[in-house]
Amino acid sequence: MKTPIHLPIPIIKILHKLGRDINAARRRRRITVALMAERANVSRTTISKIEKGDSRTSMGGYAAVLFVLGMTDRLKDLADASHDLTGRMLFEEQLPKRIRITKRRRGDSHAS
Repeated sequence: MKTPIHLPIPIIKILHKLGRDINAARRRRRITVALMAERANVSRTTISKIEKGDSRTSMGGYAAVLFVLGMTDRLKDLADASHDLTGRMLFEEQLPKRIRITKRRRGDSHAS
């Protein structure tokens, strides 16, 4: 048996919601657990764990299920830099306030 992963409560809630949403999407499409497992190339037990939001299930399993449901559009953008406001703000704080041109660089620009 795998050791449980201790995650912050907000993450556990997000995974449970994701599992419920995947379950609802599967049922809306009238796909059985067995058929979902076959199409996603995982076991029926894995489908059950995913639909319960089990944090020990691999991200690959979640991705395979989302692919079967045709719901991978946003998966590629989860950690995309354009959505990383904190990272961009931290990067911008490190940018120099002023840029100075050295004498050597000034000479290079007139040589053209």
